[in-house]
Amino acid sequence: MKAAYFLIMDTVIQTVDLHKNFGRVKALDGLDLEVHEGEIHGFLGPNGAGKTTTLRILLGLARASSGSASVLGKHPWTDAVELHRRVASVPGDVSIWPNLSGGEAIDLLSRLRGGEVEEAAYKERKHHLCELFDFDPSKKGRAYSKGNRQKVALIAALVIDAELYLLDEPTSGLDPLMEAVFTREIRRMVNENGATVLLSSHILSEVEQLAGRVSIIRAGRIVDGGTLDALRHLTRTEISFAQDSVGTQALAALSQIHDLAVAEGRIKFSADSDRVHEVLPLLGRLGVKGLLIAPPSLEELFLRHYGDTVAAATAQAADDGGAHHRRHRTAAAGA
Repeated sequence: MKAAYFLIMDTVIQTVDLHKNFGRVKALDGLDLEVHEGEIHGFLGPNGAGKTTTLRILLGLARASSGSASVLGKHPWTDAVELHRRVASVPGDVSIWPNLSGGEAIDLLSRLRGGEVEEAAYKERKHHLCELFDFDPSKKGRAYSKGNRQKVALIAALVIDAELYLLDEPTSGLDPLMEAVFTREIRRMVNENGATVLLSSHILSEVEQLAGRVSIIRAGRIVDGGTLDALRHLTRTEISFAQDSVGTQALAALSQIHDLAVAEGRIKFSADSDRVHEVLPLLGRLGVKGLLIAPPSLEELFLRHYGDTVAAATAQAADDGGAHHRRHRTAAAGA
């Protein structure tokens, strides 16, 4: 049965029950994703969660095993040529032609997208981006570091305006200064041109700065999503103040407060984010000093779904380290 594609007017990307199998390996296992026009949508998950596979399907570089996917109202597999004129992308691992200069690689990648562009405007925009990213386009590809290869892909994606940007770990290899340039340019493309961005990343601070909505992927399916404000609403806010301000007795009985502890001369606890307004008046009446309030971060949202994986990896690393230490001591004893 052929899948039907019915989109809400402002929906730019939609996948429904999307599956992709590589032999017995399920890369995607019923992925439901929706990205709206004019938004920066964060696509979060560690390596191996299915982010890159999803983007390859959306770009028409891989075919789904089952389910449906739509990009700008088109089928990404059968309408790939038309879509590539309207979509710009940046892969996570960039390889460029060793004998072409960086400038020639940018020109080639831009022309492969197709579409009409005014030559003088293109050259001016290319020169501007090379200056912004502190990039020398005259060097051969073989001479570029990972960060400079990433700049080639970024400049090629940004030099011609697109309706949709599919970015897979776009700042991989960039230093913090260049990351800030990237952030400004992406915001400009959205604010001035109305572009839509799907930003795939495991760098939580990057997504937190840019994205209005996020989708968290685990084992090939979306396990959480929504606006950052709404997701934070479901988490807890960290609050602390100087220990000599007041004792803990007045706080311990409050149902809004969790994980009350004393550490490093401060009383610390977490409070349900939607009930912080109930806690603050009490702290005011108690006259606490040195009050610090830390809103819930994207890291907390992420660890809600991957905390067990992180804990298991940490335990495994500790076991591996202990085994290595034991082997080292045994070898030293034998010597």
